[in-house]
Order: sequence, then C-alpha cells, then structure tokens
Amino acid sequence: MKPSNLSQLQIDPAMKRRPGGSVKAIFVVVALALIAAAYFAWPKAGGERRVVGASSTSESPTATPNTTSAPQTSSRPAGGVPTPPATETVRSANALLTVSGYIINRERIEISPRFQGVVAWIGVKKGDAVAKDQIVVRLDDAEQRANLASAEGRLAAAQVALERAELAYRRIHDLFAQKVVSVDAADEARLAVAAARAAIREIDGQLDLARAYLDWTVIKSPISGVVLEKLAEPGELVTPQSFGGTRGPSTAVLAVADPRDLQVELDINETDLAKIALGDLCRVIPEAYPDKSYDGVVAEISPEANRQKGTLQIKVGIQNPDKFLTPELTAKVEFLRRD
Repeated sequence: MKPSNLSQLQIDPAMKRRPGGSVKAIFVVVALALIAAAYFAWPKAGGERRVVGASSTSESPTATPNTTSAPQTSSRPAGGVPTPPATETVRSANALLTVSGYIINRERIEISPRFQGVVAWIGVKKGDAVAKDQIVVRLDDAEQRANLASAEGRLAAAQVALERAELAYRRIHDLFAQKVVSVDAADEARLAVAAARAAIREIDGQLDLARAYLDWTVIKSPISGVVLEKLAEPGELVTPQSFGGTRGPSTAVLAVADPRDLQVELDINETDLAKIALGDLCRVIPEAYPDKSYDGVVAEISPEANRQKGTLQIKVGIQNPDKFLTPELTAKVEFLRRD
C-alpha cells in the first residue's frame, strides 16, 4: 500500500482522548445515589435502632416527647417463634384448685298424675312461683265421681242387707232357744250376719279408693319453687307410665324446682381428688357475672368415677343464692385451702 493510503488510515492523536466531562458526570450521579440511600436508611431521631444479636429493641435517647411506640401484641425471641400467652391463674391467693362446671337445681321434680286421665285445667305457666300444696293442675273427674257414687250406692245396699240379716238372726235365735228350729238354721242365720258385715267392709274399702281417685284429680305442688317447664296442656291425655315412642301420652304435667337450693356440678380430674373432701369451703363465681361470688361447700362426691374421662363428679352447694344464678349456666368454683 502506498504511503499516502497509510496516512489516511492513521487516527489523529487528538481524537484518541476521551472527553473527561462525561466520566466525571457519571461519578457524581453514582455518589449522589449512594448518599441518598444512606440518608434514608439511617434511623431518624426517635426511631428504633436495631442491635445485631439482640432480642429486643431500644429507643434512641434523642427521641422527641411527642413520639409514641405502638403496643406489642406478642413478643418474639431471637428464633422468631411467638411466645405463648400465660395460662389463667386462680382468682384468689388462697384458692387450691379452680374448676368450671354447671349450675343445677339440687332437686328437679316432675309432677305426674297417679292414674291416666285428661287435663282439665292448669293454673300456672313457665316461670311462675308456686307454694307448697298449691293446686296447679286439675284432671277431668267425671269418671271418679261416678265411681264414688256407685260405691256409695253399694254401701247403702250392703247396710240394708246387714240389717235384714240381723233381724233374721234374732228371730231364728229366739226360735232356736225354744227348740223350734235346728242348730243348722241358727248357724246359717249367724253366718249371714257375718257375711253382710264383711260385705260392708269391702265396700267401705272401695269407697275409700273412689274418694282417693277423686282427690288425685287435684294435683298440688309438693314443694315451694318455680315452674321450670310446662309439659302438658288442657285436653291432653296424661299417664304415670310411658308407652314408648314419641306419640305416647305425657308422663308429667309440670317440672318445678326450688331456686334457693342450687348446686354446681363439676367433673374433677382424678389427679386432683386428693385436694377435695366433703365439707370443704369453696367460692362460686358465675361466668355471666364475674364480679359476683358466693360461698359454697362440697356437698356430694359421687361414689363412682367415669372411666372414659378419668373424672369424678362432685356437687358444690351454693349458700344464699340470688336471682343472678340461673340453672344450666356455667360457673367457676374455687376450692379454698384448709386452715
């Protein structure tokens, strides 16, 4: 190649130099970006400062007075696993054991008729207060009144038969004294009188039974308390026996209980039985009214445990209950330490 051509291929030395202004601009932009990142990453006054390897946070001493920290709902250790909440402690310092159970009536009485009959009248409803021996139900008594009238008629006829037998015996006895009739005739007259008297005693018993059935048509409350449930309606057939199934006659008309005689029914774990004895003092706190408490005493310990659950049933009597205690609601019982 000719020298003239080679000279054309050479690069001018002035063109080999890179412009210094563009490189400086790049360095300036990168430096500004790093400064901005460091500014936003650095903790501000009053913010929390992270400490490497620590399990808690500390506030900067330059925090402003108006800065408040959000409440912590749960604490996390270094491993990141949340700490479980603390278990519930007993209410009182002198409580040995705390168990939850159900408030129940010590006695729930279902009033049933003594014989099959039809309800004619019910004088109470659910929630009504009743007194001992108060009339609450009347059954239809037409059949019983008829039986009573029939027994009274038989008794009157038997008394007439006795009077006739006694007259006959007196005549035959006089004739026997005169040796007019035989000994057999006198014995027959005497036995007729005895039979008439026996018939009267039998009818007297039937008459008493008829009166009893008539009295049983009037049903009274055996205790003073409150009507828990109304189990029959006027016109319904009731019976003291259950025939089975769901369409049979009702076996009770009312359920009553004394609201002043309440207990708490508890299932105690077998590992805690050694802590409880009959007569131990307790404190009863209804779940519905946790600010109220009642004195109690261990009134009953079941003689048999539940094998499947490993528990024993215990009943705690509540002393001086009031209107705030409702049967079948839950209550907490604290078994107090013995002195």
